[in-house]
Amino acid sequence: MILGQNQYGKAENRVVKITRDGDTHHIKDLNVSVALSGDMEDVHYSGSNANVLPTDTTKNTVFAFAKEHGIESAEQFGIHLARHFVTSQEPIHRARIRIEEYAWERIATSDANSKFIGSDEVRHSFARKGQELRTTQITFDGENWEVISGLKDLTVMNSTNSEFWGYVKDKYTTLKEAYDRILCTDVCAAWRYNWTSDEDRMPHWEKSYEQAKKHILQAFAETYSLSLQQTLYQMGSRVINSRSEIDEIRFSLPNNHHFLVDLEPFGLKNDNEVYFAADRPYGLIEATILRDGVEPRIPVDMTIL
Repeated sequence: MILGQNQYGKAENRVVKITRDGDTHHIKDLNVSVALSGDMEDVHYSGSNANVLPTDTTKNTVFAFAKEHGIESAEQFGIHLARHFVTSQEPIHRARIRIEEYAWERIATSDANSKFIGSDEVRHSFARKGQELRTTQITFDGENWEVISGLKDLTVMNSTNSEFWGYVKDKYTTLKEAYDRILCTDVCAAWRYNWTSDEDRMPHWEKSYEQAKKHILQAFAETYSLSLQQTLYQMGSRVINSRSEIDEIRFSLPNNHHFLVDLEPFGLKNDNEVYFAADRPYGLIEATILRDGVEPRIPVDMTIL
């Protein structure tokens, strides 16, 4: 028997970094998971820890780097960590950093005695934004980088401009064709950057994320949808066409079904107004959109991000 692929590290290190710019505070709230691999045969075969950097040390490094390097973006922070583990420990040949970022927004107030940013935002009071969870995965092997960023749990809905008809029917088909339906999904997306090594050409991570999200939302809103697959393709195409730094984007989109409620027993007509929102079972639509000539490399299992 031989040892196959293996890795180890400390998962889900919750680090919150407060940057104080005078009276104005800024928050970065991350969930960081570290996975290291390399010359680890001996620890598996004989229990020798001679090449093992303790997982507790990787945890401490996450918190120390939040202080020493700050957190400009999830991607930049992951790059600092991955480079450190691979270049400072000879037995470690590859580091993979996965990060989830929780967003916060300032609380608006009408209290005239508060310190404001602009007209109505408190400098140090925040509420967790619930719109989506930002994700990134950074992998470094000592020479080349791979950065896959994305988002999940971004719930979107079109209350019209969606149809579904003309599908295959057999003896088990009961679904009625729909010519005006609700289209709702929880967007889970991951996109791969074509940046691999030249740090002078490193993307602007914060801008790139915001722009990719913008194009996803705009495509969802502007597509008259005959199927969720069509909408998915338009969302991915918009990102690839608009962002030259992104070569590949993968979506996992549950179809959050909304069924018209039969109100006839009550003597009422339901003119596309009242729906039952079913949470399960649900259709699940997944696909990858690629720049022409690019080979797919994003893992099929979207849940890793």
